[in-house]
Amino acid sequence: MGVTQHSEPASISLTALGWSAFFDDQVQPDEMPLARMRIATVHRSRMSAIAQQGPVRLALPPRANTADFAVGDWVLVDADTRMVVRRLDRIALLRRRVEGGRMPQLIAANVDTLFITTSCNDDLNPARLERYLALANEAGTNPVIVLTKADQVADIAPFRAQVAGLQRGLAVVAVNATTPDAATALAPWCGEGQTVALVGSSGVGKSSLLNTLAGKSGDDAQLTGSIREADAKGRHTTTSRSLHPVVGGGWVIDTPGMRTLHMGDSLAGLEQLFAEITELAPQCRFRDCTHDHEPGCAVQAAVAAGVLDAARVARWRKLQDENRMNTPVQTGPRGNRSTKPAGKRR
Repeated sequence: MGVTQHSEPASISLTALGWSAFFDDQVQPDEMPLARMRIATVHRSRMSAIAQQGPVRLALPPRANTADFAVGDWVLVDADTRMVVRRLDRIALLRRRVEGGRMPQLIAANVDTLFITTSCNDDLNPARLERYLALANEAGTNPVIVLTKADQVADIAPFRAQVAGLQRGLAVVAVNATTPDAATALAPWCGEGQTVALVGSSGVGKSSLLNTLAGKSGDDAQLTGSIREADAKGRHTTTSRSLHPVVGGGWVIDTPGMRTLHMGDSLAGLEQLFAEITELAPQCRFRDCTHDHEPGCAVQAAVAAGVLDAARVARWRKLQDENRMNTPVQTGPRGNRSTKPAGKRR
């Protein structure tokens, strides 16, 4: 009788997992024996990671809080006990402010590209997309607008026109999320070791796009939902964040649909998003110009001349005010500063 051969599962290189010199430089000499692993799922009381040999259920030290970790994080782990020893600093961190919450909610870490998905129907909302763009900018992540359900409209041009000018240099890709052509169109951002994250409202095709990028089908596939015809609102199908390999190379992080995204601690992200306004502001007569009613306002002059869109300036002002309201400030003398909670202030 022949002997059955059991082959060991193929290991994956750290580089293919997204490891880089940025993380390597953080490992201290006494930490060299520890395993490098990447967080794959985060739940209320447990986490899992992807190691070079495959998935691992992690153990947490006493008093550790899973809320301090994000999918995509790199951690150093005791290989024998699978105990997390330390989380490494992040290259990028996507997070959002939750209404009523004291701390921001972590969305994903160490993401190279953020695929902001929106469908070619009434769900397409430039004002909401600007919030996602500010989120990506603040995190230091490259944003790409992905127009889904492109096969369901006769002409994609009007939808592309609505988003192409939202930010300078913004890439816009139109796809049918259920076909292999979608993976081909998004391949430039999904190479080996690259990490992308999917965000957008429920029902726009994020789960379908994840299944296509990750080559998932049958029982392995993420559940998908549709948009209600009555109000173009989607149903939640993804309920937690998770890390998945992309066919042919990188990694994709799926996220639950977000209907609301509040601005907070996002000044740099807003300045990049509204660069045409940011660059005009120094030309205003008053340094603290609100670009609303003051004389000598360069922004309002540009609106009057037809150079700037008045609706976009109004959206900028709304996001600036919201961000100011939701951003804590440091007060007191240098060396003895305290944090003043976010809220209404003059």
